[in-house]
Amino acid sequence: MRSYCVSEITEMEDRISTVSSERVLNAMGAENLRHQLAILRRQIDKPRLTQPDRAFLAALLHRLPRPKLRQLYLIVSPDTILRWHRDLLRRHHANVSRLKRAGRPPTVRSITALVLRLAKENPGWGYRRIHGELAALGIKVAPSTVWEILKGADIDPAPHRDRQT
Repeated sequence: MRSYCVSEITEMEDRISTVSSERVLNAMGAENLRHQLAILRRQIDKPRLTQPDRAFLAALLHRLPRPKLRQLYLIVSPDTILRWHRDLLRRHHANVSRLKRAGRPPTVRSITALVLRLAKENPGWGYRRIHGELAALGIKVAPSTVWEILKGADIDPAPHRDRQT
């Protein structure tokens, strides 16, 4: 860590007095932060950063070239910053490319309504007969889908018949 002697501080004050006041404040603020960071580096062995801290540092510093990153006072190595940025991009693309909805898409509401209407108007028909009628109408739906629609509406998919056919 860098420590300042009296002559260096006096030299810095002389340089600061020749620069505009806004730049002086910026330079003093930056030097203050550097010094505070140096103090913190001496006090802790290994910094523990949260995921938002890592994401912020990675997003802020990833565009700087490595030689410039190595010149900065950082609490972690420049390679770590770049690794965090790669991880950030990997997680982002994994979330974007992930399927929005898992599983099979739901049955179209008009088909569900038609299945229920056929079941109510023809109480003796089972799910296979309803499936056959839908196929005759040109509606492609699996017999198991008809079964699930009827079960979901609390209608027995295979009604018991009073008489033999």
